[in-house]
Amino acid sequence: CWEPGDALKCSDKQYQYKGRCCNRCRPGEKLVSECNKTEVSVCIHCESGHYQQSWTKEKHCAPHDICEENTGLIVKTQGNATHNTVCQCQAGMHCSDISCQTCVENQPCQPGSGFMAAKAMDGMSSPCEPCAEGTFSNVSSKTEPCHPWTSCEEKGLMVKVKGTNTSDVICAESGRRSSLSVLIPITAAVVTCLVGVCIYCLVHTGEGQGHSKQCLEAGKPGENPDTQQPMEVDENALPVQETLLRGQPVAQEHGKESRISEQEML
Repeated sequence: CWEPGDALKCSDKQYQYKGRCCNRCRPGEKLVSECNKTEVSVCIHCESGHYQQSWTKEKHCAPHDICEENTGLIVKTQGNATHNTVCQCQAGMHCSDISCQTCVENQPCQPGSGFMAAKAMDGMSSPCEPCAEGTFSNVSSKTEPCHPWTSCEEKGLMVKVKGTNTSDVICAESGRRSSLSVLIPITAAVVTCLVGVCIYCLVHTGEGQGHSKQCLEAGKPGENPDTQQPMEVDENALPVQETLLRGQPVAQEHGKESRISEQEML
C-alpha cells in the first residue's frame, strides 16, 4: 500500500508523472512526450517567433509580443528562444497604462522641466519632471531632458552668473587671465611698431650715407670725366694774332710782320 512517507521527491528540474520523476525541458524548449519506464522526457526547440524562458513541462512555447506601430510602439529588444520581445513607445510618446500596450503623445515639458524616459516607460501620464539643482531646460519639448550646467572650473574659468532651472551658467575669465589677454596683444603691437621704425631708420640712413659718398667722390679732381681740367699756360709763349685771309682766320705771332703775298691777298 502507498504510504504518505513514500511520496516521491523530485528536483527543481524535474516533475512528477505517473509515480516517477520526469525531466523538465530546458529554457528555449518545449515538451513533446513525458518519460516512461524506458524513456526520458522528449523536448524540442521553440519554433520561430516563440520563446520559453524557464525549465518547463509545457508543450507549447509562448509567442513574442508584437510592437504595433499604429499603437505608437517600436521594438526595443528583439525576442529570441528564451526571451520575449521588448517594446517601447516612439519618441514623443509614453505608455497609456502600466501594461504599455499602447502609447499616447507627450504633453510638452515646459522650460524648467525635462522629459524623463523612465517615467514614460512606467506609464506615467506626465513624463515631465522639474529640473534638479545643477540642471536646466530652456525649451518647451516632448523629448528634451534637463541638461547639466556648464562646468566653468573644467574650462579654467570662473562663474560670472549662476545657472537656474531655465538657464545655463555663464562663465568668464579670471581677472589675471583677462589682464593678460589685453596686455599680450598690446605688447605685441608695440614691439611690431618698434621693429618697423628700426627697419625704416636703417634703410634711410643707408641711403643718406650712399648719397654723401657719391657727392664726395664727385668732388675729387680727375675722377669726373665731365669736368674739364684747366690748361697750363706757357709764360714765354708769344700771343698769337689772328688775321683774316679771304674771310678765314690765319694765326700770326705777335711782333712778326704779316707776309702774305699779294697774290694771296687778291
